Amino acid sequence: MPKYSDYIVYVDESGDHSLEKINSQYPIFVLAFCLFKKEEYLSECAPAMIRLKFEHLGHDQIVLHEREIRKQLGPFSFLRDATRRTAFLGDLNRLVSASPFTIVAVVIQKNWYRDSYAIPDNPYHLALGFGLERLYRHLRDILGCEDGTLHIVFESRGRVEDQALELEFRRTCDGQNLQGWTLPFSFVLADKRGNSTGLQLADLVARPIGLRVLRPGQTNRAWDMLEPKIRRSPAGRVEGWGLKIFPPNGSKQSAGPPSNPESPAPIE
Repeated sequence: MPKYSDYIVYVDESGDHSLEKINSQYPIFVLAFCLFKKEEYLSECAPAMIRLKFEHLGHDQIVLHEREIRKQLGPFSFLRDATRRTAFLGDLNRLVSASPFTIVAVVIQKNWYRDSYAIPDNPYHLALGFGLERLYRHLRDILGCEDGTLHIVFESRGRVEDQALELEFRRTCDGQNLQGWTLPFSFVLADKRGNSTGLQLADLVARPIGLRVLRPGQTNRAWDMLEPKIRRSPAGRVEGWGLKIFPPNGSKQSAGPPSNPESPAPIE
């Protein structure tokens, strides 16, 4: 009988990973990893998501997509009604806030990255490496439960992209990472039309984190709600631990290898 982790991770992104045409309004790529304890996911997160859908949508087959909700598209056109919008968004915010999960997020600032490297890697793959390392550190050092296979669920993006991602994932887990660790992670792909509570929560997380990095002075109530869920150091530090920004604070540094995220020296 194989041994599985007591935890599971769902991953979603915000922005695209292209370095050829960079959106001047959103020149970043965000990859958000949401770590759930399976028992809490079963007893709290999934039932709360179903309850929200029954109350506001009448059934549970609609998938919550942040973009459709924000733009009031498709099944979320009812949000054009101010009263229903206020009620739905209030309940949705309470659901996300109450759901027990830990966030590890990576933000790649694409203009700097493209201009600083002769042959830059795919931002998705770069973010993947940063995120997997931090997940393993969290499981090992904070939770003390790195044993057992941890399944990490990604949303399918297309055959070519999926194959490239799986190859990079397996390469990283087989030891081709900064620490040379063999990571006990398993790659799982989910159909875009799948009705996964974890993927829907991850989808709601990624963009607010990106906006916080992009416009730190702007009011961001979603960030205020998510920030307590982000992995942090024993001293309470988020950046470099649960929030990896590359480069840090938009500074244009030399394009050397990424530093050890948890060394005694400055993290970045």
